[in-house]
Amino acid sequence: MASPSIKLTFVLFISSLFLHAARGEIVCEDLPKDVCAFSISSSGKRCLLETNCGNHGTVEYQCKTSEVVVANMADYIETDECVRACGVDRNSVGISSDALLEPQFTSKLCSPDCYQKCPNIVDLYFNLAAGEGAFLPDVCQQHRRNPHRMMVQLSSSGEVTPGPISSHSSKATLSPASAPAISPAPF
Repeated sequence: MASPSIKLTFVLFISSLFLHAARGEIVCEDLPKDVCAFSISSSGKRCLLETNCGNHGTVEYQCKTSEVVVANMADYIETDECVRACGVDRNSVGISSDALLEPQFTSKLCSPDCYQKCPNIVDLYFNLAAGEGAFLPDVCQQHRRNPHRMMVQLSSSGEVTPGPISSHSSKATLSPASAPAISPAPF
């Protein structure tokens, strides 16, 4: 049997969705943390899960509206199917390009189930790759050509080259406001 707090969270979530559906809008700050990451508000801005220190040193999660605008997409909560297919985590705090350096993640992101069916997540990582000077279709092509290679180095020229990442290479974390607004090529 579910605990009272889980039941309350579920009821609040359903109520919130019905309220937004009735008003026809999604406000990031009103979303529960379970659906915040990878959602897009009615204004077309990405929702971002952030942490705050609560009472007695506890960590609390809050959904916030980022400054990253998604072209041609609004009022969107990512599906569980895309979250699984793309290998992303709804509990991700912030937005980072670091995952692009992990071969298991790149494999899922570049898989047909993600790349061809989950344009919201692909758009996000397309823009993160662009912020690192890389072109996501090239990253995926390199990964398909050499899937056993453990790392892909994103060079400063934007070219994707296989090779180890040295301890001196930078893995920049993009703040929502710094992510470029570039859309991926059509699928």
